[in-house]
Amino acid sequence: MAKSLYIAEKPSVAQQFADALKVKGRRGDGYIEADDAVITWCVGHLVTMSYPDAYDPALKRWSLETLPFLPQEYKYQVIDSVKKQFTIVSGLLNRKDVERIYVCTDSGREGEYIYRLVAQMAGVKGKEEKRVWIDSQTEEEILRGIAQAKDLSDYDNLSASAYLRAKEDYLMGINFSRVLTLKYGPVLSAYLNTKSTVVSVGRVMTCVLGMTVRREREIREFVKTPFYRVIGEFGLGEFSLDGEWKAVEGSRYAGTPALYKENGFKEKKDAEALISMLNQEPPVTVVLAGKEVKKETKNPPLLYNLAELQNDCSKMFKISPDATLQVVQELYEKKLVTYPRTDARVLSSAVAKEIGRNIGGLKGYGPMAVFADEALKLGLWKTIGKTRYVNDKQITDHYAIVPTGQGLGALRSLKPLSEKIYQVICRRFLSIFYPPAVYQKYSLDFARKKEHFFASFKLLLEPGYLRVSDPNFGKNSEETFSENADKTESAEPSALKAAKTAEKPPEGGEGADPVNMKNAQNPAFLALLKNLKKGDVLPVHQFTIKEGETSPPKRYTSGSMILAMENAGQLIEDEELRAQIKGSGIGTSATRAEILKKLFHIQYLALNAKTQMITPTFLGEMIYEVVFASIRQLLNPELTASWEKGLTYVAEGSITSEEYMEKLNRFVAGRTMNVKQLSNASQLRGNFDRAALFYQPPAKRKKG
Repeated sequence: MAKSLYIAEKPSVAQQFADALKVKGRRGDGYIEADDAVITWCVGHLVTMSYPDAYDPALKRWSLETLPFLPQEYKYQVIDSVKKQFTIVSGLLNRKDVERIYVCTDSGREGEYIYRLVAQMAGVKGKEEKRVWIDSQTEEEILRGIAQAKDLSDYDNLSASAYLRAKEDYLMGINFSRVLTLKYGPVLSAYLNTKSTVVSVGRVMTCVLGMTVRREREIREFVKTPFYRVIGEFGLGEFSLDGEWKAVEGSRYAGTPALYKENGFKEKKDAEALISMLNQEPPVTVVLAGKEVKKETKNPPLLYNLAELQNDCSKMFKISPDATLQVVQELYEKKLVTYPRTDARVLSSAVAKEIGRNIGGLKGYGPMAVFADEALKLGLWKTIGKTRYVNDKQITDHYAIVPTGQGLGALRSLKPLSEKIYQVICRRFLSIFYPPAVYQKYSLDFARKKEHFFASFKLLLEPGYLRVSDPNFGKNSEETFSENADKTESAEPSALKAAKTAEKPPEGGEGADPVNMKNAQNPAFLALLKNLKKGDVLPVHQFTIKEGETSPPKRYTSGSMILAMENAGQLIEDEELRAQIKGSGIGTSATRAEILKKLFHIQYLALNAKTQMITPTFLGEMIYEVVFASIRQLLNPELTASWEKGLTYVAEGSITSEEYMEKLNRFVAGRTMNVKQLSNASQLRGNFDRAALFYQPPAKRKKG
């Protein structure tokens, strides 16, 4: 009897397919078999690229004479630790009674690569191969994926890009690590007083190292600049409000070199002179020269992709991107959320039509039940397809990470952190089915002697989506994701806090209105504020000087580094702006966390577990100097992103594998030959000395 073989990426996923297909057959060693179906699994990668000595035993010894190493045909081998499972899978793939193979590995580039390597090594021929592409592991999605499975050949371009990515990492790793170790390893070892030092480089890894070292040096070289702002405190009935002086047109200071920007002075004496002038000719009052009242709306943010979720979890729970990915992968395998390794922050139009089921399912999840019920009653989900939260053009492989509304029974087995992250995903998801938050903003302009002071108040009128997105809304500040949850920091500002506090100036105190909002929720104060009109005169209680200083750039956290990698080295703080300019990234959603993890493991970067702050190590900074002096292009985020974009073009069929491979071979060969001809290793000692000053305690080093 002809059978279909289903091959998954890991045993737990294979079991999900067996459950969905109602396969109750006997469990063999490494597979499950019924009358008409066999289900087996890989355990991640079963096959890998062979080391150079597999091509020629002489290549086991590192030598400049054997570089560059550019194979015409690549060799692969079964990974020793999983040979048993490969033998089982290979045998099943080639069984005569297996006529159709359903490829059920992860629906992405790496999952494609895992199966293609296995099929290649197993020598699969004459079988009908179908690709199952799913967005979650719910039973209905698995069955849909099987029913709509396409011919595996439809994914040949994706497969080609996967092979090229591996070859690229292999060629750069082998050639650049060997040539840099041979040329610069001795000087590194002599300086560090070690037996030997291997220089480990990679297309993405070295770029991230460069970003971190450059940021650290910007911080070191930053010179703080003091500045002095003038604040006026004005009386309003029994209350007071603050206004900030700005040198607008008409001010005697406008355009003068005494200014630090438009709202401060470089020297305190100029601020004192301004106050002295303003205090002349009592009574000291100000006139309301302008008043603007307008409503502002704030829309719910876009849905989570992996990078955004990793960044928020780094802020909220102080965990690494790798830890976040592990949790979301667990939630995915328990059917609670959709596919995690996605770059998209929107839904597909097809999913949007059925999204009511996801919302409805969350009515069975206690912390979200009220919000899910309210979202259904509001009815905005019915027209979500016409909003910015649905866009097929912004989706490559998978749509955003959202709750499936299923698998809620698995919540009982989750660790507290895992449930908190699930709830974060649920809150972001439900937010898009709520109306915007609405604020009332008052902007006031006070004048005295042609000098102007500005005050602003932003009051929350309608919370809209903040009710669901903000776990602190309407609660005591101690409460977060559940009554029993640990105290955590919310990634989104507390709505209550936003309503009750000022728009805070950025770090260093520059460029924002320092509004005193302590009375902003007082009805009597609001009535006075509402009745203020142009020409009203207010008494001045006092003028004061507030001293500030400019701030250096912030160090990357594990989360902000993921975002910077997603945006080709640019850390864009504003969530809306990130969504607008998103382009080619460094690495992929599936690989970024692992790359950071490797940099910590080889001790080029250090991670503060409490703050998630990333800093270079002394060794990492020395490696940066080596790469900067030899293959500087590896430190360039734009170039690294362009390689990733090239892989995307291959996956899309825009360019051929041959075109990409020719460019890659030329790049690797050219840079390797260039390093072989360099003789600048001894010149790096001075650079190492300068970097060493910032690392304590100083190591004992050899002289010479």
